[in-house]
Amino acid sequence: MAFFSRELQKKLARSLVTKSRPLYVQYYITARCNHYCEQCNIVYAQADAPEMNIRQIRAMAENLAEIGVCIVLLIGGEPFVRRDLPEIIKAFVDNGIHVRMQTNGLASRAAMRACIEAGGHDISISLDSLDTSTQDTINGMPHSFERTLKAVAMVSELFPQGGQGFFGTVLMPRNLEHLAAVIEFATRIGWWVSLVPCHVTTPDQPRGFRSFDDDGVCAFPRDKLPRLRQVLDELKVLRRGGKHLYDCDEYLDDIYRFLAEEPTRWRRRNHGVCDSPNLYFAIEPNGNIQPCCDYKIGRDFPVYAPEFVGSYRSGEIHEAILPFTANCPGCMYGSYPEITLTARFLRPMFHRMSLFNRGCGLARPYSEAELRDLAAGIMAEFRGERRS
Repeated sequence: MAFFSRELQKKLARSLVTKSRPLYVQYYITARCNHYCEQCNIVYAQADAPEMNIRQIRAMAENLAEIGVCIVLLIGGEPFVRRDLPEIIKAFVDNGIHVRMQTNGLASRAAMRACIEAGGHDISISLDSLDTSTQDTINGMPHSFERTLKAVAMVSELFPQGGQGFFGTVLMPRNLEHLAAVIEFATRIGWWVSLVPCHVTTPDQPRGFRSFDDDGVCAFPRDKLPRLRQVLDELKVLRRGGKHLYDCDEYLDDIYRFLAEEPTRWRRRNHGVCDSPNLYFAIEPNGNIQPCCDYKIGRDFPVYAPEFVGSYRSGEIHEAILPFTANCPGCMYGSYPEITLTARFLRPMFHRMSLFNRGCGLARPYSEAELRDLAAGIMAEFRGERRS
């Protein structure tokens, strides 16, 4: 089954052609989280933002539908800490907006079932390695690998036919040699992998998904850059061979440039500026629009407010965001570069269209024990080990 319905594909195509209707929105529904991931600072960057109530979220969903939003990613923090998550999902689904949930594996069976019944049939789960200790270290929490496998098993059992599963995989020195194994694991169970390189910042500029990197584990040392280049080229070959890597060649090339501290190129056809807020933007827990997860614009534009649609269509919001996008050195936060590449470059556009129309979806249900054995077997294969 295709990624998206025909109706949604038409909306997506219209957004890509006009470049003036937001295709994608990241909504940070909470800064609360049960993990302490090495690459994330969301609890610092959004600690001052209260959360919207469900009434505000419903009004926001109506406004987003009015300006043409196609997809909303419910992100955190950890979204499943909010008990009203099913109601949040329903608010968007009722307005014709496709919902992608995100979790680190916290979701209970009852909560997952309620979210599915509300219309959430697309999910991204954090998975950075098939090695237990590496996954637990990156997530800053013991037993996170076990919880991830439990969540994957639960999704594979409960999701309807045509549901989609993604693994959000951070790329950092610690797991560089594990990425091909994660992609193989995803391919065998019908999931997809989307890579995001680790971003770094300083304590005086806390940003949601940038590490302070106090221990020097996120930034790539110069002597590891040749191996990084080699691994990224190997991943391209895997994707061309049918493995389930979502990212296009241009995006992978810019991952290298970004980590090598070279200028990225994905914005070059838009005068070096990203496509926020035309094709995408972010929303704080309190409902204010942001250009992305890195910047707050210093003015309040609550997306739930009655005047939001007028402010967006008049260009007032665009004018407030432009100083940030025009002076940004560039990020590699996955969906933003990929959407610009899809909208402005033919090869990524054809790659993405082929995925949208490709027969895919979750494979058969897997038990947690089956997933554990499969992961262990794949890691053994990639390490060149022989299992007795």
